Amino acid sequence: MNIPKHIVSAATIILNENKEILLIKGPKRGWEMPGGQVEEGESLKEAAVREAKEECGLDIEVSKFCGVFQNVERSICNTLFLAKPVGGHLTTTEEALEVGFFSLEKARDMVTWGNFWQRIELCLEESSQPFFVSF
Repeated sequence: MNIPKHIVSAATIILNENKEILLIKGPKRGWEMPGGQVEEGESLKEAAVREAKEECGLDIEVSKFCGVFQNVERSICNTLFLAKPVGGHLTTTEEALEVGFFSLEKARDMVTWGNFWQRIELCLEESSQPFFVSF
């Protein structure tokens, strides 16, 4: 019997006090929310916090688990959280060529990769949580 291999990731929708969303511009997918793979021995929430710090320099406070998107064909489970910034300073990295807070209207036009905007919308729509979307 083969042992299954899965990728588990954590991404965070980060809203500031003006209800603007933090987006990073990655080298492959364009504008998106910060996130990445969960490391061994790390909780989903810890991964979300670490990835935000690594990718954009912000310390965040996770307020809520929102749901899961599962890419069945590629064996990827992406968990999504809602958070707010509590420290640090916005910075660019190899994973985030540009970073910034944007109005939801502007962000909607910027996020164009796959179902990433759907992920953001579901995280912002409390009545849909927790959600599970498989594709």
